[in-house]
Amino acid sequence: MSDIKVLWVDDEIDLLKPHILFLENKNYKVTTAQSGTEALEEVRKQNFDIVFLDENMPGLTGLETLAELKEFEASLPVVMITKSEEEYIMEEAIGSKIADYLIKPVNPHQILLSLKKNLDHSRLVSEKTTSSYQQEFRKIAMDLSMVNSYEEWADMYQKLVYWELELEGIEDSGMFEILESQKTEANTQFCKFIDKNYSKWFERGSDFPTMSHTLFRDKVVPELKKGESTLLIVVDNLRYDQWKSFEPFIANNYKKKSEEMYYGILPSATQYARNAIFSGLMPSDMEKLHPDLWLNDTDEGGKNMHEEEFLKAQIDRLGLSLNWSYHKISSLKQGKRLVDNFKSHKNEDLTVIVYNFVDIISHSKTEMEVIKELASTDKAYRSLTQSWFKNSPLMEIIQQASQLGFKLIITTDHGTINVKNPSKVIGDKNTSLNLRYKTGRSLTYEEKDVLVAKEPKSIHLPTINMSSSFIFAKGDMFFAYPNNYNHYVSYFRNTYQHGGVSLEEMIIPFVVLDPK
Repeated sequence: MSDIKVLWVDDEIDLLKPHILFLENKNYKVTTAQSGTEALEEVRKQNFDIVFLDENMPGLTGLETLAELKEFEASLPVVMITKSEEEYIMEEAIGSKIADYLIKPVNPHQILLSLKKNLDHSRLVSEKTTSSYQQEFRKIAMDLSMVNSYEEWADMYQKLVYWELELEGIEDSGMFEILESQKTEANTQFCKFIDKNYSKWFERGSDFPTMSHTLFRDKVVPELKKGESTLLIVVDNLRYDQWKSFEPFIANNYKKKSEEMYYGILPSATQYARNAIFSGLMPSDMEKLHPDLWLNDTDEGGKNMHEEEFLKAQIDRLGLSLNWSYHKISSLKQGKRLVDNFKSHKNEDLTVIVYNFVDIISHSKTEMEVIKELASTDKAYRSLTQSWFKNSPLMEIIQQASQLGFKLIITTDHGTINVKNPSKVIGDKNTSLNLRYKTGRSLTYEEKDVLVAKEPKSIHLPTINMSSSFIFAKGDMFFAYPNNYNHYVSYFRNTYQHGGVSLEEMIIPFVVLDPK
């Protein structure tokens, strides 16, 4: 505390002697100045932590002094003190990024509160966050042993992400490590839950969550029936924590009406999950009903080339009469083209955009060293997503949609997980290549590391041949072949992958927002 240096600028500084003594008794070091010019000289001579600045002074006014102070040192917190409550002075000061605003006469406790708010803010927040999490930690630990429904798992995952985002802003790395271990434990328990319950969700008459193949029918259609133009954005690979990190940027244009979590199907991979959203069907049914559109893992060609046709078939099957369009954005050029033409969609009932950028980041992280540096942790990955989003054509489209009165729905097909631990697997040359799931015959694997579907049809997955099965990696595992094992492991460890069983991949957001 003794290091904190305060500059107090007031042309009647002698009248403030009791206030200054009060602060000095609290171990603040106070330097005084009687004019704006004197204040600027002091700031050039020494470093201050904060400035209290009187607005109404002869010579340089407080606002003029503020402008020069900010020009000299933009990050220096300045608290404006004024007799006047005139609105234009407040607006000028706030526009110049003051730290606080006090009206005379001020008492010593107001000054102390302002100092604590501005200088001790991060320490106080850090201490409060740490103690709150310590209390919550015990509750989460107890709840983890009792969570036993898909609703409770969605709530648990949201709670863990809430604390992850709260703790990322504080300096206490020990707390963060405790949370990481809780997330690992949660994923272990979640994998057991999915192993026990996933196949039951497909039994007739069973209780099951909203999933990829029921999302459009159960969640999107009820919104469309309200008769408002709706923009549905499916951001590939968007985890719940990434959605929470860029949600604030949408707040200027949209207010959130509802936020729910739904369950992505297995494999939590684009060709399965996103095709299921648009077709309203599970993969084995897509293969049966649309053999011309569905491609299996071992087939040649792009696996997500027919989303528009799948969606058309679903809209027809549901008997909906809609004026709608579908757009897939995989490059900056395509995004900008849609920004330029977006107004032409203003009379549509439904405008669907699939945006592929987050998927591109996760794949680039595997292949490019620079992205590995930029997204080395979940916190960094969130930050990268956030930075992309606020400068992206997608943000411009959302701003336009708000002005045109579109309801906005944001969702995704699956999340991703940062893989850390390799698990050896052996398969023949027709085994699928994904790092988080494998399908093929004669698979050899570590049983403890995987969830197995020996009969793919029981979870509505296609059977490529009579004896083929599926395996899904649990938690942060990834599959590696024994040949060239060490090179393969070092190349893929600490990259973002999807297709397996984890909270991050399977429990994903569905958000409805109304224009402001």
